[in-house]
Amino acid sequence: MKTLAIECATEACSAALFNGSSLLDGRYEVLGRGHAERLVPMIAELPDKGRADRILVSLGPGSFTGVRIGLATARALGLAWGAEVLGYPTLSLVAARTWQPTPRPVTVCMNGGHGEWFVQNFANGTQVDGEVRSLAPEEAARFAQHKVIAGNRANELAELIGGDTMALNMLPDARKAYMLHETRLTTGLTPIYGRAPDAKKPGES
Repeated sequence: MKTLAIECATEACSAALFNGSSLLDGRYEVLGRGHAERLVPMIAELPDKGRADRILVSLGPGSFTGVRIGLATARALGLAWGAEVLGYPTLSLVAARTWQPTPRPVTVCMNGGHGEWFVQNFANGTQVDGEVRSLAPEEAARFAQHKVIAGNRANELAELIGGDTMALNMLPDARKAYMLHETRLTTGLTPIYGRAPDAKKPGES
């Protein structure tokens, strides 16, 4: 079965095509902005224009715009191809990249919004130690449970924690989606925002 993986929840934009767990081809670019313009052409550069039986797409947390772009693209292609569309948490893909050759406890720390970081603790390849949190740096240092820190804020968090903490600076990459355990995939395509929306209803303080 061929699987197309789409990841554009952060400043990195990537797409990859797999046959089973074997990578056929992939694209990865750190854009910052411009995911909407680059994602579809990136998929079109893959063999058979990326056509697959199954599509995996990042649910976030990350850039609100990037998450929506990825989901809209996955839904549209799934409808056009008659393909199953499954979502996965962005931080789970970052954690999975650290589990080679064997799973190990890891705290993932990614850039959030308003000066906060998205933080989540992972026990191993299939289990999380609680939900993702959006925290100020000092709170994130207290929340982190493990000595291995991964993500694009790993260096800063490791410095705050100190000691023998190991930092693995990395972004999510669709070419590594084969590392995701099936338990991390879901048919529910609801975005994971990681924090409450900024907008408030009239009358709310």
